[in-house]
Amino acid sequence: MMTYHKISAYADGFAGDLERFANELNLTFTDVQIGQLLKYLDGLLLWTKAYNLTAITAPKEAFVKHILDCLAIIAYLPFNDQSSVSLLDIGTGAGLPSVIIAIMRPDWQITALDSNGKKVRFIRQMVSELNLNNVTPVASRIEDFDGAFDVITSRAFASLDDFVNLAKLYLKVDGVLYAMKGKSPSVDDFANLDDWRIDVKAICVPNLMEERCVVYLKK
Repeated sequence: MMTYHKISAYADGFAGDLERFANELNLTFTDVQIGQLLKYLDGLLLWTKAYNLTAITAPKEAFVKHILDCLAIIAYLPFNDQSSVSLLDIGTGAGLPSVIIAIMRPDWQITALDSNGKKVRFIRQMVSELNLNNVTPVASRIEDFDGAFDVITSRAFASLDDFVNLAKLYLKVDGVLYAMKGKSPSVDDFANLDDWRIDVKAICVPNLMEERCVVYLKK
């Protein structure tokens, strides 16, 4: 039985919510995955005081705005029907969404990239505790990094233009950029992206009354 430090009073309810929202999220959860997701959330809240991982410290709010928010994109990831997909998450912070993707796609290879050493140390600790063999945490700026990936994700970039300019050098020929956004981008957001095929899909996050979408960008 897992020991929780910050979510002990909520763990059973959160586990029930994951099972209840599975159809809405177009996902299926194993008991192991549910345990990993809750252990990650507990670690995030436990470490955040010392490592400043998230401004959200209330367990219920963090469950919705971090765990459910990231889970909502999983079913719509590019190449979802394939295994051995390589994915880079730029500016992953404390592992959102990289660790969540790794839990739900154990057959993918996930690189969690962030320039903040403390946050990457936290990811390394969680990777060890959760027995995630498919995550490579990297403490680096993207400009100092090297590699080529099928999918590149981001939850942090305010500007699609900035994301594309930084990420395109690390994308395989048939790869896809996959950006998590709040409100759907405007025409102006695509002004400098004429060389890209762009698709926007609205995403519904359970228990969150805020807009969410994902943007697919392919050369």
